[in-house]
Amino acid sequence: MFREIIIPLTFGLALFIFGMKMMELALQAWAGPVLTRLLNTVSATPVKGMLFSTVVTALLQSSTAVTVMTIGLVNAGLLTYGRTLGIILGGNIGTCLTTELIALHLSSLGLPLLLLSMCLWFAAVVLHEKLPYRLSRYTFLLQSGQHAALACAGFSIVLIAIAWMQSTGEALQAYGLIGWFTERAESSLLWGVAAGAVLAAVVHSSSAVIGLAMGLAASGALPVPLGIAVVLGSNVGTCVTAVIASIGGTRSGKFVAWSHIVLNVGGCLLFLPFISGLEAAASWISTDASSIIAHSQTLFNVLSSLLALPLCYLPVWRRLDRSGL
Repeated sequence: MFREIIIPLTFGLALFIFGMKMMELALQAWAGPVLTRLLNTVSATPVKGMLFSTVVTALLQSSTAVTVMTIGLVNAGLLTYGRTLGIILGGNIGTCLTTELIALHLSSLGLPLLLLSMCLWFAAVVLHEKLPYRLSRYTFLLQSGQHAALACAGFSIVLIAIAWMQSTGEALQAYGLIGWFTERAESSLLWGVAAGAVLAAVVHSSSAVIGLAMGLAASGALPVPLGIAVVLGSNVGTCVTAVIASIGGTRSGKFVAWSHIVLNVGGCLLFLPFISGLEAAASWISTDASSIIAHSQTLFNVLSSLLALPLCYLPVWRRLDRSGL
């Protein structure tokens, strides 16, 4: 059991998180400073903030990074609390890109993509070192190439990790662990929500937890409804990072973190009774188990954000900003 389940799952999850962080840091180094300045410029209205945050999160591959960045801007007095609500909603939508890419079943391309990315990175580094002074204007392009290569390498590591975790499906079924968990979940899908929330809080990544659920569902070890419940819970668990980031910050920064919690918990409670509806809607797009979970996450986050968007226009937020929250 230790060799067949615990080691592959532990190292697979660790590898997934490593790949995600590698991709996130590379993209932040590439575009982060520019995006930070733009966040304050384009968030004049909640809908503009939501649309821009969706794009930024999709680029950075991390809603947590965008939320933490937003809290930092609020603590520094560069962004008002009222402008952050749309950004939070957009972050939830943008983060779906990772799982949708995983749902394309590109795992077999993981190793070739990693080798290609490393070759491109090495070539960019060598060219940068050998570049004559008169051609220094191309330095930015070579640095961008290095960051892009590292981001691709991070994504390839994510694909390899997914394949590794997926390999534990048969062992989990053989030892009856999934069966035991499924029996408990038949009485209440709250078991799946709780598991998703706890795992996401521990690893600080909802994408890693959803990727694990997708891998197990693809191998037939995890029922799709239970996988969707894990998705709902992971959106709640990922709020822990925002709370940690707000510790020691301003009152406005704490409000951003708690708004993130309220929006995600509210969305989870709202859609928990409609898991079968999410599964049915996602099944129209694809009949593959892991793809259904990925599409369910996208539908959940898009619908939750659209439902919450009108609340961002309430006059109370402008009054809070004027009162110096």
